[in-house]
Amino acid sequence: MIALKLAYRNLKGAGLRTWLNVIVLSFAYVIIIFNQGFLDGWSRQAREDMIDWEIGGGVYWNAAYDPYDIFTIQDGHGLPPSALQGLIEDNLAEPVLVAQAAIYPEGRVQSILLNGIDPGQTILKLPTAPLAADIDEIPVLIGTRMAKRTGLQEGDFVTVRWRDVNDTFDATEAKVVKIMKTNDANVDIGQLWVPMNRLQTMMSARGEATTIILSPEITDPPAAVGWEFKDYNFLLKEVRALIKTKSIGGSTMFILLLFLAGLAIFDSQMLAVFKRRKEIGTLIALGMTRTRVVRIFTVEGAMHGILAALVAAVYGIPLLGMLAKSGWAMPEVADTMGIVIAEKIFPLFSIGLIAGTTAVVMITVTIVSYIPARKIAQLNPTEAIKGKIS
Repeated sequence: MIALKLAYRNLKGAGLRTWLNVIVLSFAYVIIIFNQGFLDGWSRQAREDMIDWEIGGGVYWNAAYDPYDIFTIQDGHGLPPSALQGLIEDNLAEPVLVAQAAIYPEGRVQSILLNGIDPGQTILKLPTAPLAADIDEIPVLIGTRMAKRTGLQEGDFVTVRWRDVNDTFDATEAKVVKIMKTNDANVDIGQLWVPMNRLQTMMSARGEATTIILSPEITDPPAAVGWEFKDYNFLLKEVRALIKTKSIGGSTMFILLLFLAGLAIFDSQMLAVFKRRKEIGTLIALGMTRTRVVRIFTVEGAMHGILAALVAAVYGIPLLGMLAKSGWAMPEVADTMGIVIAEKIFPLFSIGLIAGTTAVVMITVTIVSYIPARKIAQLNPTEAIKGKIS
């Protein structure tokens, strides 16, 4: 208790120097919490968007299919396995046929992927209902990014050329019946969605599929011969890797910020030891142990962290609360990067994040305060009272 009273008195006596240290430390609290909360919010939104728009409850890949190897797309398809037929009939699994193709918007050629899907599917948020349109042309669903790149609008026609399973090339007209807006660029950029039965006919692959998307309701995916099941751990690893990379980059800023704040505390404590050498020598001469004197200076430094946390709470809680509610708008360039990112990221500030950040800053400040305080242990009381310090 005595150490706390003396530490508080010393901080109060330091005046402006104390408040400068506290303000810098409060910035460290708020910036670290914001950045990590932003990444946590992005991770949560990206996961939810991929589940809603792309992967459902997990995806079965045909054993010959690899989306990262374009040479496997032509042959990576087959009849859905019998183990999944019941789920498909109950609308708990959705087959998708993927084929390479090219389109010619405004006379330019662009390679794309044709994705055949049932217009009545309900597993994904894709607005596939317009694909049921009864027209001579192939009804096509595209995303806003794809529309921007190709200059296509709803109602426009475009030539599509493809190669079927017999290596025969063919071409026909397609009509854009719907332009969707999605945060998941994987179902947008370079993708055209068409009715499953039309694409199967075009590819001469009646009843076949490339992937089968499970409903999130299925918690125990059955084994399927000739098909490989990919769970969330596999399908979301790229998003996790990207966010981890961003987190590592942000850590450099955290370390630098903590270093600067710690340096300010260190210099402040060194100056305090130098300026108050007579006071320290008198306390030791009167019987106070060096350990207790060191404790006073260490507590004094730790109180910078406590005051900084209180100051950060004053402006940080309303500021971060507003960001969590209204979101952080992303620049337009992020929409063309081919990653899963929303127009607004809503940061996620958990109790664990706030408590963990507070603990890290408090421990850092306490350690930095203890280092210069150790010098007190080498003080000679007589020399200190005379104003000398070695």
